[in-house]
Amino acid sequence: QAQLVESGGGLVRTGTSLRLSCTFDRSFRSYAMAWFRGPPGAHGTFVAAVNWNGGYTLHAESLEGRFLISKENTKNTMYLQMNGLKPEYTGIYYCAASIHCCSRVAGEYGHFGQGTQVTVSS
Repeated sequence: QAQLVESGGGLVRTGTSLRLSCTFDRSFRSYAMAWFRGPPGAHGTFVAAVNWNGGYTLHAESLEGRFLISKENTKNTMYLQMNGLKPEYTGIYYCAASIHCCSRVAGEYGHFGQGTQVTVSS
């Protein structure tokens, strides 16, 4: 089964930065991908999405200019650069993939990784 594997989470202080990575099977190179944030088992809140080749991106309005999604098919990796972190950004960040670009709705993605925990302390 094709896989998505997140990494890069951790415990950080308010105002710092993190970069999350999602490595994916080669088969996902033609897929649009996204990041969601939620509690365990719930994919929750839309964070950002990117089209199959990284040429189009969409971010949650409240995160525009603070977070940046990117995708590098040559490295089979998607990234989420998170700057100026706040405690309300705490949660599990899930990587998702879909044939179609670029829904804000988790239910429209057919593939999810296991998630990586991000905790922002005040």
